[in-house]
Amino acid sequence: MVTRVQVKMARAALGWNVKVLAEKVGVAANTISRFENGTDTYGETLRKIRRVFEEAGITFIDENG
Repeated sequence: MVTRVQVKMARAALGWNVKVLAEKVGVAANTISRFENGTDTYGETLRKIRRVFEEAGITFIDENG
């Protein structure tokens, strides 16, 4: 999964705003904003977010790795 901070940092690294990420993931921009601001979201949505970032070239490193 991805954390709120990882989502914000990955968006910044790619120069994407919330709307761009939401369109690529296939969810409403409010879903991304709410997650980044502390509201939980469905696991499937988080998997989609991670997949979109990985397809764009972002690599996630496990906390202990």
